Amino acid sequence: MTRDFDALVAEADAAPVDGWDFSWLDGRATEARPSWGYQQLLGRRLSSVASALDLQTGGGEVLAGVPAFPATMAATEAWPANLDRATRLLGPRGVVVVAARDEPPLPFADAAFELVTSRHPVTVWWAEIARVLTPGGSYFAQHVGPASVFELVEFFLGPQPDARRKRDAVAESAAARAAGLEIVDVRSERLRMEFFDVGAVVYFLRKVIWTVPGFTVAGYRDRLRHLHRQIELQGPLVAHSSRHLIEARKPD
Repeated sequence: MTRDFDALVAEADAAPVDGWDFSWLDGRATEARPSWGYQQLLGRRLSSVASALDLQTGGGEVLAGVPAFPATMAATEAWPANLDRATRLLGPRGVVVVAARDEPPLPFADAAFELVTSRHPVTVWWAEIARVLTPGGSYFAQHVGPASVFELVEFFLGPQPDARRKRDAVAESAAARAAGLEIVDVRSERLRMEFFDVGAVVYFLRKVIWTVPGFTVAGYRDRLRHLHRQIELQGPLVAHSSRHLIEARKPD
C-alpha cells in the first residue's frame, strides 16, 4: 500500500543525518558504485606510507573501512556532528581527528604527509595539498564530478548551465598542475541512481546539503508534492551521479 505524502516527508525530515552512512536509504534508493573501488585502493595506498592525512573525512566511515593505518594518521572535518562521530570511530584506532574549516590554511606543517586523501571533498585547495605533501608524496581522491545528480538539482532549482560546468576533471587537473603537482591518473564515470519515494529524496537532500543549498521541507513543499505524484505515476526518479578518481604527485 502506497504511503501518503505527509507521512513519507515527515519521517525523512525527522531522520538523523550526521555521518556519512546512507543505510537509511536501503530499499528506498539505489546508486551504482564506481568500478575502481575507492576504499580498497585507499587501503592499499595507506599501507605503503608512514604518514597520511584524510581531508573532509565526514563521519570517518570510509576511512574506518580500511584494514590498517600508517604510523602517523590524521583526518580533518568541519561539521561538529561529523567531527564527534569521526573521533569516536577513528580515535580508538590511533587516528588524530582535527577540527578544521574547509578552507586554507590546513593546521599542519609544510611537507608533513606522504599521502593526502579525500572522498567527495566539497572544495579542493590544491596549493594547501601541495604544501603539506612531502616531496614525492601523493594526493589520492575520489571527487564528485560535473553535473552530478543534476536531474534532482534542476527539478528543484531550474536550469543551472554554469553549475553544470563545474568540477570538470580536466579543469581540476589543470588546477593541480598550477599548484605544482603532476597528474598520475584520472578516471571518470557516470552512475545510475534511483529514488523510489519522496522521503528518500528529502533524506538525501538533507544529508548531501550542497545538492540543493538551503533545502528545507517547508521551503520546497510544493515541489516535493509534485515529485511525489510524479513517482507514483511514472515510477522511480532516475538521476546520475558523476565521479572521478584522481591521483597527483608532488615532484621530488
